[in-house]
Amino acid sequence: MSRYDPSLIEPRWQQEWEKAQAFTARHDPAKPKYYVLEMFPYPSGRIHMGHVRNYTMGDVVARTKLAQGHAVLHPMGWDAFGMPAENAAMERGGHPKDWTYGNIADMKAQMKPLGLSIDWSRELATCDPEYYGQQQAMFLDMLEAGLVYRKAAVVNWDPVDMTVLANEQVIDGKGWRSGAAVERRELVQWFFKISDYSEELLAALDGLKDWPEKVRLMQANWIGKSRGLQFAFQTVGAPDGFETLEVYTTRPDTLMGASFAAISPDHPLAKVLEADPKVAAFVAECRKGGTSAEEIETAEKIGYDTGIRVKHPLNPDWELPVWIANFILMDYGTGAIFGCPAHDQRDFDFATKYGLPIKAVFVAEGAEDAALTEAFVPMKSEKVRFVRGFAGADVQTGDEAIASAIAAAESQGWGRGVTKFRLRDWGISRQRYWGCPIPVVHCATCGVVPERKENLPIELPYDVSFDVPGNPLDRHPTWRDCACPKCGAKARRETDTMDTFVDSSWYYARFTAPRSKTPTDAAEVDYWMTVDQYIGGIEHAILHLLYSRFFARAMHKTGHLPARAVEPFSALFTQGMVTHEIYKTTDAQGRPVYHLPEDVIRSESGATLQDGTAVEVIPSAKMSKSKKNVVDPMNIIAQFGADTARWFVMSDSPPERDVEWTASGAEATFKHLSRVWSLCDRIGQMPADHKGEGDDALARATARAIDEVTRSIEGFAFNKAIAALYAFTNTLSKANASTPVMKEAIRTLAKLMSPMTPHLAEDIWAHQGGTGLCALAPWPKADPALLVDDTVTLPIQINGKRRAEISVPKDMAAAEIEKIALANEDVIKFLAGQPVKKFIVVPGRIINVVV
Repeated sequence: MSRYDPSLIEPRWQQEWEKAQAFTARHDPAKPKYYVLEMFPYPSGRIHMGHVRNYTMGDVVARTKLAQGHAVLHPMGWDAFGMPAENAAMERGGHPKDWTYGNIADMKAQMKPLGLSIDWSRELATCDPEYYGQQQAMFLDMLEAGLVYRKAAVVNWDPVDMTVLANEQVIDGKGWRSGAAVERRELVQWFFKISDYSEELLAALDGLKDWPEKVRLMQANWIGKSRGLQFAFQTVGAPDGFETLEVYTTRPDTLMGASFAAISPDHPLAKVLEADPKVAAFVAECRKGGTSAEEIETAEKIGYDTGIRVKHPLNPDWELPVWIANFILMDYGTGAIFGCPAHDQRDFDFATKYGLPIKAVFVAEGAEDAALTEAFVPMKSEKVRFVRGFAGADVQTGDEAIASAIAAAESQGWGRGVTKFRLRDWGISRQRYWGCPIPVVHCATCGVVPERKENLPIELPYDVSFDVPGNPLDRHPTWRDCACPKCGAKARRETDTMDTFVDSSWYYARFTAPRSKTPTDAAEVDYWMTVDQYIGGIEHAILHLLYSRFFARAMHKTGHLPARAVEPFSALFTQGMVTHEIYKTTDAQGRPVYHLPEDVIRSESGATLQDGTAVEVIPSAKMSKSKKNVVDPMNIIAQFGADTARWFVMSDSPPERDVEWTASGAEATFKHLSRVWSLCDRIGQMPADHKGEGDDALARATARAIDEVTRSIEGFAFNKAIAALYAFTNTLSKANASTPVMKEAIRTLAKLMSPMTPHLAEDIWAHQGGTGLCALAPWPKADPALLVDDTVTLPIQINGKRRAEISVPKDMAAAEIEKIALANEDVIKFLAGQPVKKFIVVPGRIINVVV
């Protein structure tokens, strides 16, 4: 064999896998199935080391399961719709479709050299009409099932780009692309009724035992179940039709500390009051900025006193002012609250700003009454002493007091206990071109009419222009104008497209039959679903996973998934990031200038550029194009090979933690793989009749390696698997066993390494006479008898202090152990000729010597 040369090895074995269709998923009822899926990428045009780590993790699992006799489904697709493609068309010219498919081709070409065991025959992109046409069909099914509806809703509106923006696209109150001040505008939108499943989605989290606890907690908090009190204030001075003001509160025990009531700027009462120009101006001010709860919560609190008053339900003579406040959300509760400044920091800030009373309802247990400089908000499980309570004991926990307050309100007939959820219905309308068209038609006679399924897919027109801001579908008469599917009269297509979260909420099901003429094929989805192992970033812990869980339930309701697949992902793993040092200099104006790792020379004295300019090294951080601390996987593959990149990202730290990419680490990995190659070469040259003395020891070491690597992979402890492989390689390199035993050991090493370094493993396997492809060879099994260690190591204590240890057979008699122990050099040294008074052997544990 020549030296280890990945540039020759890796392409050759990739061709062999492809020729053998080694990774084509096959529906085989005779085999257990295993479905492993990594979150599919957005086709940005370049892969990065984060991609390499994510897909290698899935590949390690897929290759192991294939070897263990499973029918494996390991597919790949592209989350291809969205604003970046549209923005590229606006900024650079061209078309979103061309930009997207060009990027897909580029990224696929970059992924292929990694040697991933992907069934590329199932590849899909969400912008394929074949894919989104079936999404449109499911939309119609869900519309018919009552899971989709249309209503007016407040959205982030960019007045320059003339589009709705997601909350994350609003930065400091401005559109992320246009820089225009964002408005909160009411538009008619399409919604999925995810809130109908709030209780079910929350309760089912307890059954997801193979999900990270932190992800389940994040989802539970997002769903946000709360028990509170709903009641109505009587109003004084309100317009006709508003004789009462309905409120919902999760802290009814603080009602005696109320100092004001407040309504959302979008509350029906506020809309009536907008007839007053001052109110209208204030509401307009409130509508500047984002619509998310977080943005509204952190914005400066502002309010407008309407002059209306409400009567306190426990004292009709006690009236509270009604304010319009920018921090009240219309879509939570009733859009109206009472404020208790003493025990809510938001209310405290508001009351302080506008000079409203602040009255403590409770104090810490055992504390005296005291003036408050900030809101006192104890945990609900914490006991407090009520000084203005109206129900229950003077000293209660918050939970007890809330229950008492609800019970009192219900018994007195002025309120009722209500369970509510934070989870709101999912608004999917986007005023954009590059997305899945919503398959409905607007008819002056018939209203909103679903498109006929035989007319699907409703494809996006190619001949659009992005010269003018806004949605080009609104300006495309030959696409927009159509006949009503119901009456045949002139009508207009819906020009909004779907939120791209819809595209990614069911792709896992489509992979089971990506060319099916219906959204799913019953036999295929029944065999392959659920996803046995899902892998992706923690940044998708809430919305993507929650929407996918809802969508699976909606698909079951409409006949596209079996009941057992309503939880689509049986196990979830969230991997850490790949990080790298940042290299920075400063320009003449004092502005930071960042440099790529390949442009920096590292030495013991520091870091410099090629021209000798000193570089500041900033500690490792997430790889970022803006900071230029990115490592191009293609450069690594060209220099060291894909197996080096794969081994490194698996070896350095537990997979749930961040891993720092270093040039020295990559070089060390390459050197190790070269040593494995050389070891294979040496064993290959051993005489066939060589007799060694270490057959039994090597057989035991091989069994231990099989056991440790198998358990580590199954436990997602890939770094531990690699540590075991390092140890086994060292053992094998020092072994002096017979040639057949050495060859069997190196073949086992190749098979155990193959999930991480599949190309090198194939070459070793072939060189050592392995049958067929290593990728398709059965996973080795450890002989249980060889895992039982027949020796035991016993520490020796002399007068209570550990002085030595010996290894002896487990069944050795105590008298024999005594002879060996007393002959030990360290024991002789510490005894120094003193006579032994007692010699005690605790079988299998310790030896005690008393002198």
